[in-house]
Amino acid sequence: MATPPRAFIAFDYDHDSSLRDLLVGQSRHPDTNFEIHDYSVKEPFPQNVWEERVRQRIRACSLVIVICGENTHTATGVDVELAIAQEEGIPYFLLYGYSEKVCTLPHSAKPEDKVYRWTWDNLKLLVSGNR
Repeated sequence: MATPPRAFIAFDYDHDSSLRDLLVGQSRHPDTNFEIHDYSVKEPFPQNVWEERVRQRIRACSLVIVICGENTHTATGVDVELAIAQEEGIPYFLLYGYSEKVCTLPHSAKPEDKVYRWTWDNLKLLVSGNR
């Protein structure tokens, strides 16, 4: 059996940690076609050290899942994480974190990037490359 893809989760740590927890919970479902490892860089580092640690973690993954919440456009870390994924050529996709709220995108999102509804079926398709 092939190893499932490893996903890096980019999210607004200050406002959307609960969304990350929900996605990690979903990843434990027996029908899951991906792995999530907690690659969050929680320690305070100078910006250049933080960016290099994030870059190493993103390089270790097969894809990046960007969870978009109400304040994602102000989340500098999410912006940098998505930019690193783009620079490294790591596939990514954007998810609406909330169906009942207005979700914003990181500034590094490209105009052609689509934002997908977060459903179990969508998530499995997106991880499989159907985007």
